[in-house]
Amino acid sequence: MSSELPGTSLDDVHLPGHWLLARLGKRVLRPGGIEMTHNLLRCLNITENDDVLEFAPGLGITARHIIKLHPKTYTGVERDENAARWTQVHLPKSDRIQIVIGTADKTNLSANCCSVLFGEAMLSMSSQKQKEGIVDEAFRLLKPGGVYGIHELCIVPDNAAEEMETKIVKALSSSIHVGVRPLKAADWCQLLKNAGFEILDLGYAPMNLLQPIRIIQDEGLIGAINFAKNVISNTIARKRVFAMKTAFDRYKENLKAMYLVARKPNS
Repeated sequence: MSSELPGTSLDDVHLPGHWLLARLGKRVLRPGGIEMTHNLLRCLNITENDDVLEFAPGLGITARHIIKLHPKTYTGVERDENAARWTQVHLPKSDRIQIVIGTADKTNLSANCCSVLFGEAMLSMSSQKQKEGIVDEAFRLLKPGGVYGIHELCIVPDNAAEEMETKIVKALSSSIHVGVRPLKAADWCQLLKNAGFEILDLGYAPMNLLQPIRIIQDEGLIGAINFAKNVISNTIARKRVFAMKTAFDRYKENLKAMYLVARKPNS
């Protein structure tokens, strides 16, 4: 099975920002870094009795942490076929572990098929209609009493001006080359409540994806050095990475990483 990185057919100019970073060696692509992922997993409290489903596992970084918790089953739903192949190749071989091709709003999986479901850094890159479809699908897939966790971008504070939201969306979408539409915390909560979920927990972290300290934390020292070398040696990629970092830095007071955990009621 091929294990090429996603976006191999695209050049550095047109490649979506997250896959450009992956090509350069940045494999942890979550807004709050690996630390927020660990915080989210602790809140989800995965055990050996859980059937876990992940939307958009990407390169499978979080999937590998999940599998170390020995859930009953793990299923990743990934729409990018290259990403799906990459992740499947790099996960342990087991009939309890699978990556299926599909979209998060229409998975074609059975209702009530999982007890834990989560997704990271994917709702923020979806339109409002897509967000609603994905959250509705999450509700359908979860067993009663099951928990749903998200790790996304968040605009702060909740009374931030609409003009500021517009500027953030424009700056991020332009630099990443993907439509980015983060919400305020109250709106993230309302999105899940509208689908029927009960909110259990919420937390924030700085959006430091491209800060040197965060890169070292996420990738390790050797990985961070290799990433820096790759950025420096590639003129086009370097300009794009600096543009992304500039956008993140410009709006750092109004842009945070956020995790949110909700539950599907028992009845």
